[in-house]
Amino acid sequence: MLLVSYTHDGDATPRLGVRRDDTDPAVIDVAALTAAHDATIPGLGSAPASALDLIQAGTEAVAALTDLLAGPVPEAALRTTADVTLAAPLRPGKIVGVGLNYTEHVAESARTLDTDKALPQRPVLFSKPATAVTGPGAPILHNGDLTAQLDWECELAVVIGRTARKVRPEDALDHVFGYSIVNDISARDQRRSGQWFYSKGQDSYAPFGPAVRTAATVPDPHALDLSLRVNGEVKQKSNTRYMLFRIPELIADITAGMTLEPGDVIATGSPAGVGASFVPQQFLTPGDVVEATIATIGTLRNPVVDAR
Repeated sequence: MLLVSYTHDGDATPRLGVRRDDTDPAVIDVAALTAAHDATIPGLGSAPASALDLIQAGTEAVAALTDLLAGPVPEAALRTTADVTLAAPLRPGKIVGVGLNYTEHVAESARTLDTDKALPQRPVLFSKPATAVTGPGAPILHNGDLTAQLDWECELAVVIGRTARKVRPEDALDHVFGYSIVNDISARDQRRSGQWFYSKGQDSYAPFGPAVRTAATVPDPHALDLSLRVNGEVKQKSNTRYMLFRIPELIADITAGMTLEPGDVIATGSPAGVGASFVPQQFLTPGDVVEATIATIGTLRNPVVDAR
């Protein structure tokens, strides 16, 4: 099950929708589906208004919605792709980014970004503010007064489903609600004394979506192909199996000293092929279109626009 947030028919208020899989163009409106079956959702009563409502309601609510989807879907609950505008699936309370989490990216970063050439012994963590989040189709803002080195990074996003504090690796996946895509946009020339927050935290620097696939429908999050294209040309192509620190290790390390709450997101790191790694280096400019794809989740597409 893929959860989406969308607007429809001129209404600016996002609605919760579901797609059965990433190849199905139809969006099913959750409120309309629930009303048609005169159903209630455990922990909520009425239909969840957002993905975060569903996450916070817990596993029984997800199971009830899954059961509804197994039955007939009325025509009134169906929306075609052409009729909807997708938004970010939710606004995370916080985004915890993971740097240098693929071996080849460690090597290319040491060569071009002056990072340590040795493999990290513990996860390298940074943060992105919620204000950096933008949705599918929304613009990535290129402010030429601030950067001439705007870069891309396709990353698997882990959406937390249960409050997590001091979690053991063997229990970590029990706290995952689902998976999505984050494009970790970075202004390479805005790193300050080695700190990444401003480089990675500016408005629109966290494209997120197009959907959240529930964890129960992802047999192995460490076996997903991921890729990124700029103007149709492949720049990144890898698989999540090549993570240095896998998701259970990341959750255990983060929650050793920081509480993760429902709706928080971990951006699990980028494979090789970022723009800074090319000779000559390649960076995003206004007019470019970036497409980040992860198998079974979909493609997150964003144009780059001049923000000066």
